[in-house]
Amino acid sequence: MTIRTAILGYGNLGRGVEQAVAAAPDMEAVVVFTRRDPASVTTFGTPVAHVDDMGDWADRVDVCLCCGGSATDLADQVPQALAYFPTVDSFDTHAKIPEYFASCDRAASDAGTAALISVGWDPGLFSLARTLGEAIVPDSLEETFWGVGVSQGHSDALRRIDGVADAVQYTVPREEALESVRSGEAREPLETRAKHTRRCFVVAEEGADRDAITDAIVTMPNYFADYDTSVEFVSAEELARNHSGMPHGGTVLRRGSTAGGSAATMEFSLDLGSNPQFTGAVVAACGRALHRLVSGGVRGALTIFDIPLGALHPEGPEHLRAHLL
Repeated sequence: MTIRTAILGYGNLGRGVEQAVAAAPDMEAVVVFTRRDPASVTTFGTPVAHVDDMGDWADRVDVCLCCGGSATDLADQVPQALAYFPTVDSFDTHAKIPEYFASCDRAASDAGTAALISVGWDPGLFSLARTLGEAIVPDSLEETFWGVGVSQGHSDALRRIDGVADAVQYTVPREEALESVRSGEAREPLETRAKHTRRCFVVAEEGADRDAITDAIVTMPNYFADYDTSVEFVSAEELARNHSGMPHGGTVLRRGSTAGGSAATMEFSLDLGSNPQFTGAVVAACGRALHRLVSGGVRGALTIFDIPLGALHPEGPEHLRAHLL
């Protein structure tokens, strides 16, 4: 049976999700929901409907893949979609995940459906890597490093600031910090500011107060306040010319000792040419997994920790045992 998916929100991530679903052997994108005029949205071929018309699709969608931004969109969009469909999202504000989970759990439970939250590569795949490391090598130091790359969530947060026409944010790991963990030199957790810097390239609206924009960026909690953050104002042409790509990646690194006292290092890394395309692939695979769980009676909010790994794969358990075990 083909899993019928809706895509809620059609920016960079929405396009990545549509491409991933089109490539999946068991999935089909049947509609894109947008807040814009549907006639103004050009997809890779998926029909477009206004977000206010989601109810008309309640019997034609198996799972809704929510692609709005974490800063302002998902907290409103996901409960709205849960009234009609199971949902998957990539909410990535780590500090707010517990309260976001509780909100989605209430909405999903009230609607009798399920919400799989905060999937992608971090949170998501990196969350699994951190969990494995802590479970297997508890006597160790674990650190996560991101970049060099463009953060979709942080870039979106920049664009929501008054006076910002467009913006891109790069997360840059401090190489000396990464190597101190990998070599075993670091013995204690590193401070947030010691691990990364953030570089912001901003196109200001005409007449905007650039000092106010800069202050809003560097003091923004959960995004920039805890980092050494630089802000550079550029033209729209320069942003398009030099910052239109969306690479990213990172490393989860754990260094410590086994119970017998032997050194052990666990490392999981990603090097991504396109952050939204890769994240879209994770979201699509999680849509498959959620559909399988919902078909089995699961309800309420879930995270990546609640998803059996095999449920992400289009093949069944017999194939996995024969070829991947």
